Amino acid sequence: MSIITTTDGTGIFYKDWGAKDAQPILFSHGWPLSADAWDAQMVFFANQGFRTLAHDRRSHGRSDQVWDNNSMDQYADDLAELIEALDLHKVILVGHSTGGGEVTRYIGRHGTARVAKVALIGAVPPLMLKTEANPGGLPIDAFDGIRKGTYDNRSQFFRDLSIPFYGYNREGAVISKGVQQEFWRQGMMGGLKGQLDSIRAFSESDFHADLAKFDVPTLVLHGDDDQIVPIGASALETVKIVKQAVLTIYEGADHGLTQTHQDRFNADLLAFIRA
Repeated sequence: MSIITTTDGTGIFYKDWGAKDAQPILFSHGWPLSADAWDAQMVFFANQGFRTLAHDRRSHGRSDQVWDNNSMDQYADDLAELIEALDLHKVILVGHSTGGGEVTRYIGRHGTARVAKVALIGAVPPLMLKTEANPGGLPIDAFDGIRKGTYDNRSQFFRDLSIPFYGYNREGAVISKGVQQEFWRQGMMGGLKGQLDSIRAFSESDFHADLAKFDVPTLVLHGDDDQIVPIGASALETVKIVKQAVLTIYEGADHGLTQTHQDRFNADLLAFIRA
């Protein structure tokens, strides 16, 4: 397996497909998934002439399951170590959900010297948690429920979570048992402690200051029927902060739109990258 070891000794698994001298696209996955969530995009964009990469966040997938440092700052620093270890330049960062938070915090902490463009897909910034200053967010009870479900019986919880994640509870939805099983498989590869820590990381991290540092073309793409990361307190707020942001809304689309709307999403991302 391809693994880098970070400065705190954590092994981070990654995939590196396509021509090594081509412009890189680095994909960051959502919670509780792994790099495998991006397989279809990695093949599509590698066939379009790009180098495609994706990593398993610490305590997710094939990366080490660690007790400490499962935080958004550390996720961003791990990403920085991967980019530097592979000496990536003019990289296009694509983050889904928690991965959108990870790439946003990366820019906040490490800048855009190595970054050409950013795409935030169903992403958690600027802040998921409802606070006095963020009234459109979700109440802490929502995240406590995710913590309890994950801790009590994460196998069943992940099976159940896949339904709203892909909008399978909506009238007319075409349900794929395979997609649901793949969601469960990836989720169960991760470590319980790290996944519990990650719930706090994706829900309570405030990305306003990170977004203010964006100075590269940015695509913000979101489904307006996203039941996991509602669009009101996420994408619609992000585009108010990022000066070069382009907002694309998929009407009626769910949180897992990279799979449920795969062809349209790949085409839209390709158009953004080539613009």
